[in-house]
Formats: sequence, C-alpha cells, structure tokens
Amino acid sequence: MNPLVHIDPLMSVIIPALLVFSGSSFIFGAAKPVPYNPYNLRDQKYGEAKVAAAGPAVNVLIAVVFGIILQLRDVLPLSSTFIELAFGIIVLNLFLSFFNLLPIPPLDGSKILPILLPFSLRMKYGRLREQMERNVGMSFVVIFFLVIFVLGNPLYYATISLAQLLAGF
Repeated sequence: MNPLVHIDPLMSVIIPALLVFSGSSFIFGAAKPVPYNPYNLRDQKYGEAKVAAAGPAVNVLIAVVFGIILQLRDVLPLSSTFIELAFGIIVLNLFLSFFNLLPIPPLDGSKILPILLPFSLRMKYGRLREQMERNVGMSFVVIFFLVIFVLGNPLYYATISLAQLLAGF
C-alpha cells in the first residue's frame, strides 16, 4: 500500500524531470511493476488476465467518478480550477487505461490478449511475450515508436472524445 516502493529513480524521477525541464511537450514516466506470484492465483486460467485488467479498470472507474462529478457541475458549486483539474484527471486516467491495454509486454494488455486468442496463436504470442519480457529495453522501444508514430493521434483523439463525453462537454 506504500506508493513510495513503486518509484523507479530513472523512470519515475529523472526522465520525467528531464522532459519537463527541457520544455518537451511530451512527458513520459513509469513506475516499478507490482510483483505477484501467478501460482498463488486461484483461477489459473484467467487469473493473470484478471490481475492485469484491474489496473485499467481502476483507471476507468476514476475517470467515471470524476465524470459524474463534472456532470453535476450545475448542481454542485465547483470552481473553474476544480473543473479543469477534474477534466485533466479524466483524460489522464483514460489515457493510462488505453495505454496499459496495448498488448505489448510488460503492459497489462499483453496478459489479457492471450485469453482472447485461439490456442495456436496464444502459443506463438506466448513465445513473443517471453522474448520481449526478457528484453525490456526492446519492449520500451517498440512501445515508444508505436505510440509516437502509429497510435499517438488515435489514442489522443479517443481519450479526449471519451473524456468530453464523460464530463458532459
């Protein structure tokens, strides 16, 4: 429950700080993953996917809660600063949920996708996933280029459109 144990000095502090101080319009950061033993899961077939889906589900839940609050802005005395902050929280949490659902290791989507695939594809994807999990640097390069050059605009527009819908804008 202590969030400090998830701080990675390089990915949580140094890289985001360098991006902020360099005036970058793109800020990136990451935390240490939450370790768990998959053999302790009661549901061996879907347990890993359920654990992986929990993070994006919580992000969506947070976005929905703040969306409901913003939907009630005519009834509640909300300041314009709070409305802007709440909308930012919605956007950030929706983006994090979409991003984490990408099926690229070590992201959560890589643990959810296999349960949706037929057996033969699941086995091939499992081998690819093992290789990428052993070479985390390669995974981050793939994620970086995929998000920047391929999925950046669709993720951005999907996030903003859904955030505006949730907020009632």
